Amino acid sequence: PEAGDDAPRRPQDPEVAAALREVEAELAGRWPETKLEPSLDRMTALMDILGEPQRAYPAIHITGTNGKTSTARMIEQLLRAFDLRTGRYTSPHVQMVTERISLDGAPIDPERFVETYRDIEPYVGMVDASQPHRMSFFEVLTGMAYAAFADAPVDVAVVEVGMGGGWDATNVIDGQVAVVTPVALDHTDRLGQTPGEIAVEKAGIIKEGASVVLAQQPVDAAQALLKHAVEVDATVAREGMEFGVLQREVAVGGQLLTLRGLGGDYEDVFLPLHGEHQAHNAAVALAAVESFFGVGRDRSEALDADVVRRAFASASSPGRLEVVRRS
Repeated sequence: PEAGDDAPRRPQDPEVAAALREVEAELAGRWPETKLEPSLDRMTALMDILGEPQRAYPAIHITGTNGKTSTARMIEQLLRAFDLRTGRYTSPHVQMVTERISLDGAPIDPERFVETYRDIEPYVGMVDASQPHRMSFFEVLTGMAYAAFADAPVDVAVVEVGMGGGWDATNVIDGQVAVVTPVALDHTDRLGQTPGEIAVEKAGIIKEGASVVLAQQPVDAAQALLKHAVEVDATVAREGMEFGVLQREVAVGGQLLTLRGLGGDYEDVFLPLHGEHQAHNAAVALAAVESFFGVGRDRSEALDADVVRRAFASASSPGRLEVVRRS
């Protein structure tokens, strides 16, 4: 995978541009993604009508408070480096709504975005008519992502929750790997007043028999997450225990890392992102991909270190300590 191939492509065709604006306006007329109802009824109904597209591929499901999108992007780069076709669903977008749904590391084409919306629109209308409330902006986009991934088709989906976990619209998918980035106080009016209470909601993405990758957590959050993992017989990997950052040096254009993975150590990993937090995100992303491939569970050997290095060297995360212009 090459760096820089993930910029959203603005439509050059005036008709496509107009169609995209029309779809965006229709989506904007729905419940905003900040308005939530603790129910998966609408999403479950839509998935049923569409033939459960979210069951067509394995998934890595990501929740947490901080670092979700950066971690998702690094996971995607690693998977692509190992020759897997990926679908990535993240939010919010930086420039264009099409960024939220990516195929093979690039935002979905505006034409395909419009086509996907129009394809599922009649079924969204059926759900709207059958439920007390119409589907929200985020729910429809989630349905579009799952349908687009099945249509592509992708080998694996990397899915970031919108807010919380258990009741989030994305949680109609069953992640083979569940990732929990650092939990902190956010959306306390909806998710809870302490990291522990918030973690209970986020633990809802951890499914029966899944693998769980936990970033460093506050004590009460870690306790809540581990309790749920035990209840569903999940395999747990914890940052600072089974994996982590062994060494970090600031380098020109980013940082040079030594990461401890589930299958061994990976030295001389250049990450072109700034900040210590991104080093920890990289460790979590690596452990998630190792878990996906069964490292530490079904196999003991590490991933190919050269492939891992190439993947991290091409990582990007727009809007996160990004250099916009040099004078």
